[in-house]
Amino acid sequence: MNASPRILVVTGAAGALGQAVVAEMGPGTNLVLINRSVSPARHGVLSLAADVTSDAEVAHAAGLVAKRFGQVDVFVHVAGGFEMGDPVHTLSREAWDRMMDLNAWSFVNVAKHLVPLMRGEGGGRIVAVSAAAAARGEAHKGAYAASKAALQRLVESMAAELHGEGFTVNSVAPTVLDTPANRAAMPDADPSAWTSLADAARAIAFLASDAARAVNGRHLVLG
Repeated sequence: MNASPRILVVTGAAGALGQAVVAEMGPGTNLVLINRSVSPARHGVLSLAADVTSDAEVAHAAGLVAKRFGQVDVFVHVAGGFEMGDPVHTLSREAWDRMMDLNAWSFVNVAKHLVPLMRGEGGGRIVAVSAAAAARGEAHKGAYAASKAALQRLVESMAAELHGEGFTVNSVAPTVLDTPANRAAMPDADPSAWTSLADAARAIAFLASDAARAVNGRHLVLG
């Protein structure tokens, strides 16, 4: 990884954690922000609209990144989704596909278009946002937990596949993030026990740095 400003791609950059990651890692980098809709224009920032589950939309976005920068150094995959669901024995195919698409397939879909841009520069850092829920199932979270577990297995597999090419592939696995949405959804909970957005962003920044070049295929549990 060279000393020039890094090209940092962040999916889900408009969300609470995405914004925290941009604030933590933005200085000294060229930012590519991928969201469902385009963010307001900012100096040094390429804002792209793309559905991370759509091959065509991500391919178009990656083409624009290649045209503008010619490379990618860091890919942080924040995009994903959460929803409570029905019991496993009544789970709908639509609910299953929705969680798997958002939390597992989206990582594959974006990576397949960005890894070639990273290979051209001798590798780089890939960090996904998983969840502590990937470790075990809970009532009414079957599809969500399964999708985050699938994401972790994908991270581990990619880490092994790209080993020796200058890549590291890891994830952070928060318990509950202290976001306005979570506070509104759980008004009786104690947010002091949750993971702050700043702490999560710092953990991601570490895994995206040269300081973590010996860390590969791991899941950093937060909280």
